[in-house]
Amino acid sequence: MPTPLVLLSARLLDPVTGALLPQTALAVSGGRICALSDDHGIREHVDSSTTVIDLKGAVVTPGLVDGHLHPVSGAELTHGLDLSGCTDVEGVRAALATEVRNLAPATWLHGWGLDPNVFGDRPVETAPFDSVLDGVPALLLLFDAHSMLASRRALELAGVDGPRIFDQASAEVVCDERGRPTGLLQEDAACELVERVAPQATREERRDRLAAALRAMAASGLTGGHVMDANGDSLALFDALDAAGELALRLRVAPWCQPGTDAEGVRALIEQQGAGGTLWRTDGVKIFMDGTIDNGTAWLERPDCHGESTHAFWPDPEVYTRIIGELHRAGVPTATHAIGDAAVRHVLDAVEKAQATGGRGVRHRVEHIETVPDDTLGRFAELGVIASMQPTHCCDFTRADHTDNWSRRLGEERASRAWRCRDLRDSGATVVLGSDWPIAPYPPLGVMAGARHRRPSRDLTQAPHGPGQALTPLEALQGLTVNAAYAAGEEHEAGRIAVGYRADLTVFADNPVTTADTVLPDLPVLLTVLDGRPTHRAAGL
Repeated sequence: MPTPLVLLSARLLDPVTGALLPQTALAVSGGRICALSDDHGIREHVDSSTTVIDLKGAVVTPGLVDGHLHPVSGAELTHGLDLSGCTDVEGVRAALATEVRNLAPATWLHGWGLDPNVFGDRPVETAPFDSVLDGVPALLLLFDAHSMLASRRALELAGVDGPRIFDQASAEVVCDERGRPTGLLQEDAACELVERVAPQATREERRDRLAAALRAMAASGLTGGHVMDANGDSLALFDALDAAGELALRLRVAPWCQPGTDAEGVRALIEQQGAGGTLWRTDGVKIFMDGTIDNGTAWLERPDCHGESTHAFWPDPEVYTRIIGELHRAGVPTATHAIGDAAVRHVLDAVEKAQATGGRGVRHRVEHIETVPDDTLGRFAELGVIASMQPTHCCDFTRADHTDNWSRRLGEERASRAWRCRDLRDSGATVVLGSDWPIAPYPPLGVMAGARHRRPSRDLTQAPHGPGQALTPLEALQGLTVNAAYAAGEEHEAGRIAVGYRADLTVFADNPVTTADTVLPDLPVLLTVLDGRPTHRAAGL
């Protein structure tokens, strides 16, 4: 077979040991690494059609994979007014006022990244913005993407004038004591009441936004992502980009199973497994066990300080347990969103019950795991359940002194158990790292740095939240390489630099394991290779 790509003068990093391989060059054929050698030895694979890149001592790692990503919804939700930099109500109000001045009449205003901490001790509601948004239909997505604020005009256009009952037990149109909506909508079912009356992007606009987002991810060093939704026409968009040669990441997609899914729906999810294209496939099912701590919809063993977060996402959690059993027996891996301690415990119980009837060959995961007690830690390794963590959520949305909304809701005891990456790893669990984009930024170097320093990314002089839970530089790299491959059942062909493995590679100006965590996010990404072809190449390389 032809050898379309050869990389010379490289430092090849083994993510298992952290050591550099003795070879300095590699050749690629058929989307796989076909040879490892020194620069002289590798030249026998070069012909007139080969692209030869001299890396001049740059460091090559296996391609970085984001363990938890929402590319289609992220490309859509991050289109509009970015509120993530606002730190108080006044800042939000000023940003909205500027945006409103530039809006055409009757145009909807879309904002995203709103941090509930801007409200301090005040309720999260639209009242502080009523004067600015008077007559303006607006949707302001909170950073967790599980809740949003809808302006009074938006609620009016959607016909939402009071409480509703939903299949999703934690979904709510939040109302005041007189039964009038405050503007806060919690969970997808409530948000969709208003979202469905807002103008929708065209298919072409959505395709272009997705393609641009994936190209930017490739430029940040990502070669793949575990996609935690398949909503709307996501799969059709992946297929279209794949067919056109424009899919810049290798994607493993887990469609949702929501409360109310009947036996036929579960069968459809099972039958859907394996569908895909060259660079994407459906593999697994995503399920929610709870919501989020910040909006009071997580499932905790004891209520939060407001008396909230007391129940599961599923009206009957035993239905979830039954579905996990069905999927397990069919060989379908699951990824369950479980943030609160009660939610995580129930997922582990459900997996244990499923394994009692059918072995341990299926790799199930728990996503987020924001607070868990000591007696839960060891069960991940005992059951072979993968811990999927997003450490930048801890870095950027909580504070070391526990004055943030997340920590105040939980109280000191539970807030001290935030994002226990170290404890989970030390207990034997496989820890996979990701961003949960668009909830947090996707650049993988930032994710790795956050796992190492646990400080706010905007101000590294601040104290770390739970420094004892930090990962080492090598462990952080493993979370996006070998561990991500294992979680996907791909450890035999991904996550390592070895002959026969996929030619999904990330090239850095220096060694990410030895680069200080404070400057790691700025380490230049020189080259990203997916399936043997460059998806990003820095100028001058």
